[in-house]
Amino acid sequence: MKCLRTLICAAGLWVGCAFAQTPVTLVIGPAATAKAIPTNFVGLSFGMKALLPDKSGRHFFSATNAPLITIFHNLGLTHLRLGGTTVESPPATPIPDRDGIDSLFAFAKAAGVGKVIYSFRLLETNAALNYAATNAALAQYIWSHYRSSLDYFALGNEPDLHRVFKQDVSITDFPTYLEKWRRFAAAITNAVPEAKFAGPDGGSGEVNWTTHFAKAGVPSGDVALITEHFYVGGAGRGIEAKEGIDAILSPKWIDANQKLYDKVARHVLAGGLPYRFTEANDHYSGGIRNASDTFAGALWALDFLHWWAAHDTRGVDFHNTMWVANDIITLDSSGHAAINPKGYGVKAFDLGSHGGAVPVTVANAGKINLTAYAVRAPGHLFVTIINKEHGVGARAAETTILADDSAQNAAVIYLTAPDGADAKTGVTLGGAPIVNDAPWSGQWTPLAAQQKGRFVVTVAPVSATILSITTK
Repeated sequence: MKCLRTLICAAGLWVGCAFAQTPVTLVIGPAATAKAIPTNFVGLSFGMKALLPDKSGRHFFSATNAPLITIFHNLGLTHLRLGGTTVESPPATPIPDRDGIDSLFAFAKAAGVGKVIYSFRLLETNAALNYAATNAALAQYIWSHYRSSLDYFALGNEPDLHRVFKQDVSITDFPTYLEKWRRFAAAITNAVPEAKFAGPDGGSGEVNWTTHFAKAGVPSGDVALITEHFYVGGAGRGIEAKEGIDAILSPKWIDANQKLYDKVARHVLAGGLPYRFTEANDHYSGGIRNASDTFAGALWALDFLHWWAAHDTRGVDFHNTMWVANDIITLDSSGHAAINPKGYGVKAFDLGSHGGAVPVTVANAGKINLTAYAVRAPGHLFVTIINKEHGVGARAAETTILADDSAQNAAVIYLTAPDGADAKTGVTLGGAPIVNDAPWSGQWTPLAAQQKGRFVVTVAPVSATILSITTK
């Protein structure tokens, strides 16, 4: 009964729903203001160690890993970044060989991943290792076999963190890092003259190497994408689950987005280079058990993706450490790939992100904990509403959407969980789960307009609603 009641309330069909309803009005901006969202906006990031075979010789990224391939298709994941800490640390970690590379790109083709960022080792414990030559040979192999699937090459990972670059024989600060980066990039471009790079994969360290790198990279022309890492909430160690959920759903996490945008992204974009998160997630220590891996994480992921899409970001690769609480993809009891609740937020974004982001003016006198985003495409308008109210006194949002006279028919889909923010099972999108052995089967529900260009939907606490509106 609890599950049924939650779903009915989320759909706005139960007049006697116990939740207090607070009015909210959304005014959707015009198509002329749309900022295109790239088709490969959403992806995952894995450490380079994920390319190494397991003890039985099998590769995780393989054209035969059917559960993983199904999940990528079901979630709409179209981008993949390989790098992370294990691209170079600990130093004894093997560098993936051609078999691992072949398996990766065979997986990408089977899973519908259009583009891959492939990282190479930069740090050396001594110069005799000559990783520049190793990188150049592997880059030439990738370019000659998988050029159409390659987005960019990258070198190193989080070079701005002292615990990282102190392992290197020659890097002591940004200038020495840049000198080495340029030398390693030159080795690759000597082998592959058309190669382009993403970087620096900054870890938001004390010194902002990301903006320094962007300024240095523009004249060379080899740097085509500026990349940053962002783990909202910091380390997350010693935080109880309830406190973690409250933080994840807090408006303060929206403020954190704005602070990083003002500190880094705004300056990079003003300099003429595109910007992407090659690692993003909550809490860089691996998340908070029973918080990061709950339905709260799904609502945060959906919000995070839309916020950055509306702020000119080229894309987001959620980092997936094998295997921790804040992962999108985890392993089930049989050792097969499965999704954490956070994956539902990724799929919900996929449903409502095909087009260009437009502004939404929100009238919210009751100050309900709600965010809303809109995306326009020829003949279509998508509106995503996220209600992060939770706990005692949580309120539903009686939401009026004001489009323009071009709006015609509408349908709506609901992202819900039976047990609220801390749910780890029972999550559905469009009334259906997302599984690893069959296509997602969620359904859209027709929604009648109250009058031309005006739609009303009730969004329950701890849920999200997506409207798909056809336009002239």
